[in-house]
Amino acid sequence: MDRPRLLQRLDRAWLAFKASYAGLSEAELREPGVTAAWSVRDIIAHVTTWEEEALEHLPSILEGRRPPRYSVTYGGIDAFNALMTKKKTSLSLAEVFRQQEEIHRRVIAVIERAPEDQLIGETRFRRRLRLDTYSHYPKHARAIRRWREEQAASGTTS
Repeated sequence: MDRPRLLQRLDRAWLAFKASYAGLSEAELREPGVTAAWSVRDIIAHVTTWEEEALEHLPSILEGRRPPRYSVTYGGIDAFNALMTKKKTSLSLAEVFRQQEEIHRRVIAVIERAPEDQLIGETRFRRRLRLDTYSHYPKHARAIRRWREEQAASGTTS
């Protein structure tokens, strides 16, 4: 896959993720229970966290280094997610959205600057990018859409 197709794939998944919560009120965005105790707001912050992880670790992958293992550093990915969720709890909704847009723009810039050979095939760079971005967004978009459907069926939200 070349750079333009990769960017298009990322953009399609990104827009679908954002569409999954479009039109929700602030109260709905903050309502827990979308995925376990997480609200849509928490999910947005979570997706941003993983894009931040991509920004942190993709450069070291290009330098031939291996990112730290989450199992060793944090006690596993679930523990990392819990820690980062707690860390971002105090962010306002406006700040969550601001970070989301800023970090996503930076991810796109990294892809635009990355060596072409890192974008073609299943390189470590491409794998990390895929896991932290365009294969990650759909999982959460599906959860949000499912929650919205359940809420609509019960008559409690949009």
